[in-house]
Amino acid sequence: MAFEPNYQHIVDAAYNRESKRLPLYEHIVSSDKIGEIIGKDITSLLNGDDSDINEFFRLYCNFFKDYGYDVVPFECCIGEVMPGSGALSNSRITPIIQSREDFEAYPWDNIPDYYFNKNSKYFNALRNNMPAGMKAVGGVGNGIFECVQDLVGYENLCYISVDDKDLYTGLFKKVGKTNLKIWNRFMKEFGDIYCVLRFGDDLGYKSNTLLSGDDIRTHILPQYKPIINLVHSYNKPFLLHSCGKIFDVMDDIIACGINAKHSNEDQIAPFRYWVTTYGNKIGNFGGIDMNVICTVSKAEMKEYIQDVIKTCSGHGGFAFGTGNSIPDYVPAEGYLNMIEIVREIRGDFK
Repeated sequence: MAFEPNYQHIVDAAYNRESKRLPLYEHIVSSDKIGEIIGKDITSLLNGDDSDINEFFRLYCNFFKDYGYDVVPFECCIGEVMPGSGALSNSRITPIIQSREDFEAYPWDNIPDYYFNKNSKYFNALRNNMPAGMKAVGGVGNGIFECVQDLVGYENLCYISVDDKDLYTGLFKKVGKTNLKIWNRFMKEFGDIYCVLRFGDDLGYKSNTLLSGDDIRTHILPQYKPIINLVHSYNKPFLLHSCGKIFDVMDDIIACGINAKHSNEDQIAPFRYWVTTYGNKIGNFGGIDMNVICTVSKAEMKEYIQDVIKTCSGHGGFAFGTGNSIPDYVPAEGYLNMIEIVREIRGDFK
């Protein structure tokens, strides 16, 4: 039987209901990796004309359908259109905002227009090429903390937290206000393409949160809530992607209204811990550690995946995939092995 996608399965998982078919989920799959798997250079199409962009999304969306997904992950990040950004991913970049004067001079009001001028063509092409039975997951990439870091830098932000508390507070509020403007327009113009909305905001690292729990509760989470409420006003669930050990603030994050959480790393806590601890409150997306995808045999991977699925069954909604994403360095064989094993377990090939 040909696979028939149905995005309702992942909606059920996001709303913490056990879906009739375990959905596959990835936060991001590198377009270069997809091109490697299907034997075509698709990434270069994004830099072409409208015809090229539509061809990219035709190939991109059909990849997920062909490999047993019910949804297409796609987002466009705010950080990419913020003038002078880049400090989030490159600590050697001199942050564009280092002082109150920099903050006041920054073109905050222009960022929404920059965002849609750059990205509307991609969202329209995504809509035009969405296979029947599928919708997208994602939307406006980058959360509040990531956008602040992209302009200020993590180290500089820590200094500001001590040297200029008003600026520290103002950065989160201004980013929150700016991002909400983008989300408001996005939901009006493109919300119909999506069944689950999300942003990524990595709040932690291997042993703790990157800011204190009190600072996250005071400065970051209050900026989450209006965006989450907006998504809910469209009768859509909200998924938070956050890496790191964030258990100290998880209950506070859940109280903001998120419906589901993604990202897990075995050296912090295996996926079963997230599901058994929070499965009575939210849906959980993820499952297999990135190291497992990259290093183990198919037989070992099958045993690992079977154990995760067996342990997580009965603990609310979940969707299975990597604990992070599929970047260029992940071996195509390991990624495809994971997909095939999950699809065998759920009976796709009967």
